[in-house]
Amino acid sequence: MTSLEQRTLIVGYVKEAIDNGAEQKKACETIDLEERTYQRWRDSSFGDLRPNTPKSNPKKLTDYEKQKILDICNQKEYQGESPNTIVPQLAEKGIYIASESMFYKVLKENNQLKYRGESKPATVRQIPILTATGPNQVWSWDITYIKTKVRGLFFYLYLFMDIWSREITGWTINENESGNVAADTLDRICNEHNISEVWLHSDNGSPMKCATMLSRMEALGVLASFSRPAVSNDNPFSESLFKTLKYRPGYPGSFDTIEVAEKWMTGFVYWYNHVHRHSGIKYVTPHERHTGADIEILKKRRQTYEEAYKKNPSRWAGKIKNFDHIDVVELNGKLTKKIIQKLA
Repeated sequence: MTSLEQRTLIVGYVKEAIDNGAEQKKACETIDLEERTYQRWRDSSFGDLRPNTPKSNPKKLTDYEKQKILDICNQKEYQGESPNTIVPQLAEKGIYIASESMFYKVLKENNQLKYRGESKPATVRQIPILTATGPNQVWSWDITYIKTKVRGLFFYLYLFMDIWSREITGWTINENESGNVAADTLDRICNEHNISEVWLHSDNGSPMKCATMLSRMEALGVLASFSRPAVSNDNPFSESLFKTLKYRPGYPGSFDTIEVAEKWMTGFVYWYNHVHRHSGIKYVTPHERHTGADIEILKKRRQTYEEAYKKNPSRWAGKIKNFDHIDVVELNGKLTKKIIQKLA
């Protein structure tokens, strides 16, 4: 590959020969150069445009500039500062070396991109992870707004579900968002399902962490688990259920009275638990999964697919669909694995 400097030199020689009376074609043939190549080199003001040509980066810092950044950041005056505050201070003194992002990049390259203040850095809360291997081991719950016909006025839906089966285990609708209502609802649900011990996961709302709710949970033998503050992804099962509820065909959007809302909710819960084929549990209903009936259902599906494959294997590009029973359900397990993969 001919470098830019070499091309410039060759173009100069050919131009000199032409100026001295030589024909352009003959001058190019003498040095075994295509005439069109010479013309392109002569007329180009952008350098070598070929994709594999090494490009010089005008934004790249020199070693001297990088060392100067490190020296400044490690001065006593700036040891507790971030590049976002160092660069403006240097500008006030008439000094500019590089942008804030370049400062960060140089610090990272030299393993100095760490917390620089004297106070303790913010605590990184551990992602809550719960594992269920059967029903009534881990529940998730949350509260969502339900619109009324009066603008600005809402009802509150308290909704509890089992993450193993996705079955809705209990609910109530109230005019208020209250820890007392939540505690009474949990008490009733635990008695209905004969629950003596279960993990209950929720976000950090005041009804979830109020003294009434926590004391009732302790009395019932219910163990508390909470999302990290301001991280809605830590409660994905309840969030997904609320979306299914509010995007369900026929959802009215708003209700006249609590009685009307309760009637609609009763129908939804029956549909969700007994009719709805849930994608997260191999398209069986939550109730089938909760009662263990899904094991035989999935087994029957596998037999049907295997028989169809044997009859006409040429129609199958690969293996038959996976109908293996899901033995373990994790709350935030996939989220943690993604974070670990990014850090690896």
